[in-house]
Amino acid sequence: MALYVHKYGGSSVADAAKIVNVARRLADVYDAGHQIVTVVSAMGDTTDELIDLARTVSNEPDPRELDLLLSTGELVSITLLSMALRNLGYDAISLSGPQAGIRTDSAYGRARISEVDPERVRRELAEGRLVIVAGFQGLAPDEDITTLGRGGSDTTAVALAAALQADRCDIYTDVAGIYTADPRVVGKAAKLAAVGYEEMLELAAAGAKMHPRSIELGAVYNVPIYVASSFTDAPGTLIHNASDDEPMEDRIKVTGIAYQTNVAKVTVCGVADQPGVAAALFEPLASAGISVDTIVQNTSADRMTTDISFTVAAADLPRALREMAGLQATLGAGQVISDHTLASVSVVGSGMQNTPGYASRMFRILADGGINIDMITTSEIRISCIISQDKAHEAVRLLHEGFALDEAG
Repeated sequence: MALYVHKYGGSSVADAAKIVNVARRLADVYDAGHQIVTVVSAMGDTTDELIDLARTVSNEPDPRELDLLLSTGELVSITLLSMALRNLGYDAISLSGPQAGIRTDSAYGRARISEVDPERVRRELAEGRLVIVAGFQGLAPDEDITTLGRGGSDTTAVALAAALQADRCDIYTDVAGIYTADPRVVGKAAKLAAVGYEEMLELAAAGAKMHPRSIELGAVYNVPIYVASSFTDAPGTLIHNASDDEPMEDRIKVTGIAYQTNVAKVTVCGVADQPGVAAALFEPLASAGISVDTIVQNTSADRMTTDISFTVAAADLPRALREMAGLQATLGAGQVISDHTLASVSVVGSGMQNTPGYASRMFRILADGGINIDMITTSEIRISCIISQDKAHEAVRLLHEGFALDEAG
């Protein structure tokens, strides 16, 4: 008997008919003799609707109260799914995140899972029940409800799979797997049968479908993750430990092209070029919960001052600018310049790390396409360029063709 953890996203449970469809899928797995734990997101756009509702009564909703409000979306989904299963004749039980043993820190809106106590879930499984768990939520040390941020249900599912030592974690969504690029942007994008954790983590961080935290957990605890559609039976993509015995030369050097829109750049001009300045600049951003991605520092010719540029999510730009305004006098900085009309496009592939020429090829493809590069950042298996947001889709298509991924399928 295998133990599977399934996760169904908001589009998969967007209405009553889709919830019944998920119930039938779970019943088929149960009838095949397997145990199953299912993590469910809120229905459709419920989370966004709840955020909008909160903002109609408060310009700045209290973070604690907002988390408690947002957690109700998943409670609706899990109870309806449990009812649907019971209507089909199956013994099912719904559990909130705290009831399922999900413990987090106290960072409202972006909590991280500190531990999972799977005792209650194991007990329900032992009774022969199908267990339905609310994703995206947990319990802080002070017993307040917290939410895990966007993509948090993926993280819940993989964390539960790790704690239960499940055979696999299946993530079901409205897309039939992981592709070489967003198939809505690139018509010739090919679905990957399998991809390694390392490459998937870079793709996810650069804007691909999965949430990076879920991939990190999968890699640390060696949980195979299968991504597929909840609307068809088409094969999906397995995210796992990449094969060590496959010759490097036989692998596609570039695995995929990922992109993110709504990127903002902040440039702090004329700060002193001395130790401690970067720390003084970025520590307040970290304390405010603002994630910084690309960072570029340019030293002046006299080596006395420097300009520091960095990118954040466009939604975080107002808060980032407030933090910078408070630091200008302290750091003796000049003006602060921002641009919220940017995007990031990335080329990802483990075959790139020991093979020269990929960066220059990327730059040439973008140049020939008339796309200007604003900033560049790299890792061993990823090259990312910050470009104008209105050029993002064109850049993805050009790079997909330029790296011969149109022929990958």
